[in-house]
Amino acid sequence: MTALTRVTAAVLLLLTTLTACGADFSGTRLRIAAGNDRGVYYQLAQPLAGAWAAGLAIERPEVQQTRGSPDNLARLRAGTADVAFSAADVATDPSGEPKLAALARIYDDYLHVVVRADSPVRSLADLRGRRVAIGSPESGVAVIAQLLLNASGLGDPSSLTVRYLGLDESLGALERQEIDAFFWSGGLPTNSISTLANRIPLRLIDVGEAMPAMRQANAVYRSATIPGSTYPQSGGPVTTLVVPNFLVVPTTMSDDVAEALTRGLFDARPELAKANTAALSIDLRPAIETAPMALHPGAMRYYRNLKN
Repeated sequence: MTALTRVTAAVLLLLTTLTACGADFSGTRLRIAAGNDRGVYYQLAQPLAGAWAAGLAIERPEVQQTRGSPDNLARLRAGTADVAFSAADVATDPSGEPKLAALARIYDDYLHVVVRADSPVRSLADLRGRRVAIGSPESGVAVIAQLLLNASGLGDPSSLTVRYLGLDESLGALERQEIDAFFWSGGLPTNSISTLANRIPLRLIDVGEAMPAMRQANAVYRSATIPGSTYPQSGGPVTTLVVPNFLVVPTTMSDDVAEALTRGLFDARPELAKANTAALSIDLRPAIETAPMALHPGAMRYYRNLKN
């Protein structure tokens, strides 16, 4: 290859790159399904919407309040949302059309089973006969909670009194002693749990005994430890269940848009971390670990270009 040919090839490559980066996204309208307004999804969705609007030179995406991961994915499939935050266990359900793909694995959620510190409940088995909040209807928390209750021999409706309450409702109900325990899946720490723990002593229940059955139910689940120092007055460390979270889009989304959204996600990390420290976990290496859900081809193109 002559020097002139090499220069010509380099110029063509540069022009191609500039054209791709300068793709015209005018007219693109985005709606982000983002959970309840006190959750991490919603907190991250707000600055992400602003970053995408600036990066793609489009109208600021609409951030939708929803009931949680199952609702988010239902909106994607119904065409009433374009991007969704979802827990991996819900996102890997293969049913439904259109098919879905991930832009990135973003951060991990830790399951909390919370009781008052003076509660006699010391294990999942001790929940038998108790009043237990398992999350909002159609939420990812409720999915995990029901699986965990089944794995612990508490799946029969007569085993306990189940209430479908969101996090804020659960916190209030526990403080008023209207429930004996609640389930929550979120980042560490979850600020509203910390706030309640500053008013009344709380304790977390260890779920380690149920983890073999949970991993058999879904391979995305893994064990981790919540340190005793995570919440005020919460006692010692506990073993719990961890589930990754994905940023999900329909496979029908164009590769150019998916690539631009993935790039915008990583460019926006400093702003996302200001909104919630869970964003500190957004990193290129784990981002591609979305199995068994496939990465969108546009997202894959973004990651591959970084290696070249």
